[in-house]
Amino acid sequence: MAKSKGEINGHAMPHSESTDQILDRYRTSEQKSFGQKLRGFLRRNLMVILTVSGVLVGVGLGMMVRKMNLTRAQMTYFAFPGEMLLRMLKMIILPLVVCSLVSGAASLDTRSLGKLGGIAVGYFLGTTLIASCIGVSLAFIIKPGVGAGALNTNSLALESISNDKETADSFLDLARNLFPANLVAAAFRSYATDYKMVATGNDTNGTALYQKVPIGTDTDGMNILGLVLFAMVFGVALRKLGPEGEELIRFFNAFNEATMVLVSWIMWYVPLGIMFLVGSKIVEMEDVVLLVTSLGKYIFASILGHIIHGGVVLPLIYFAFTRKNPFTFLSGLITPFTTAFATCSSSATLPSMIKCVEENNGVDKRISRFILPIGATVNMDGAAIFQCVAAVFIAQLNNHELNAGQIFTILVTATASSVGAAGIPAGGIITIAIILEAIGLPTNDLSLMLAVDWIVDRTTTVVNVEGDALGAGILHHINQQEMKKKQQEAELGEDKDKEAEELLEVRVEAVANRADGESSPLVRHQAVRTPEGTPEAIESML
Repeated sequence: MAKSKGEINGHAMPHSESTDQILDRYRTSEQKSFGQKLRGFLRRNLMVILTVSGVLVGVGLGMMVRKMNLTRAQMTYFAFPGEMLLRMLKMIILPLVVCSLVSGAASLDTRSLGKLGGIAVGYFLGTTLIASCIGVSLAFIIKPGVGAGALNTNSLALESISNDKETADSFLDLARNLFPANLVAAAFRSYATDYKMVATGNDTNGTALYQKVPIGTDTDGMNILGLVLFAMVFGVALRKLGPEGEELIRFFNAFNEATMVLVSWIMWYVPLGIMFLVGSKIVEMEDVVLLVTSLGKYIFASILGHIIHGGVVLPLIYFAFTRKNPFTFLSGLITPFTTAFATCSSSATLPSMIKCVEENNGVDKRISRFILPIGATVNMDGAAIFQCVAAVFIAQLNNHELNAGQIFTILVTATASSVGAAGIPAGGIITIAIILEAIGLPTNDLSLMLAVDWIVDRTTTVVNVEGDALGAGILHHINQQEMKKKQQEAELGEDKDKEAEELLEVRVEAVANRADGESSPLVRHQAVRTPEGTPEAIESML
């Protein structure tokens, strides 16, 4: 049955010029063709489609270019567009991390900042410990290193890695980097312990005796951990200043917004950059098949751990806190996940992650810009999984039986050392050396990890940034619940105040009625003596 001109969904509408315009718009929306709906969908999801297409085209392009047998110089030229994307993303990391943390910490109340910070630390440590347990369990179930004793660095013609840093010095370096001696130098350098041999005298035979002494050195790479701590404390200090700190807080807020505008411009270059990043990685590998078949079980165990943690554990944790569908939340983050897969860098993914979490999922800016930069630095769930798998793999490779104490050491060391793992490609490889040193295993087999790190590191980074994003969603939900609770308490307090005022008015009126000497016969008057000795009238109901 056709609808009359004055009806919408069966409800009669009064005729007027404005009503006719509404009806025309309604009928137009009903008559939208499939092509128009498709164009609207493509317009809304253009960035996601372009980014995913960039990965697929990059794989095809890489396979085609491999057959051309490019020289090293030509490979460098081929990878240039991808290199430009990485440079642009790294360029924006410093202002983004510092400004977002300063403005985020300054905008939050000190009490809520402490509470949210405590929940965030608990979430990060808890999920990383769970990830470590998953990695160790899978390594013992799949046993990637058993029977692979012939697999060594020479058979694959790989470079060996030497890392003789003591475990204690690794953790001390972590603490030192939390408090950089020079903030400007922290933007491009971090502290690292090195050793030198110092002569301490001669023995009875006249042979010189030497002692290994730790000395402090600087290594290239941003000390993101120190900058994060400084920015948070500085933001809290600005908040404490009150009106005097408002000007500087507005400056950092404006700086932060301008940085996000730059991020939105860079995002349009991401599909092209990702295409060449993926393609150049495929071209660079000399014998992909040999590496994958030789280390297939290790790759399978690591990626399976990432799938279990990222596809089951983290969504369940999110659901337990929020009672919302986690996959609806994650569907708005396809672009940063694709960027993470292509760049293998949590830090490089941070700009697009902040943008998508705020715009697509509606997370409060104060929450996202406070917690995501911290998560990109200290929350490395994916890294903890592959580090634990790698440690057990190397132990099995060397026919070394791990006891309960060593397994516990792997779990604790992987959880703690992932805090200091650099959010850059292959940043977790050096962290594995700390675990191996802690359980007394050789580090020369680490070059095997480097051979396939370009494969495993992609799913590692995706799980890392997924954990950060879901953590931001959980904190946003908790913050909203707290705000609702405070609002209800405030409304309840107002109601109580109103009731008290009404009772006071009634009481005043009742006292005023006694001015003419009349009262109800049900009210009995008594005179009692107060401590001062003056009589006072008391009313009581008969």
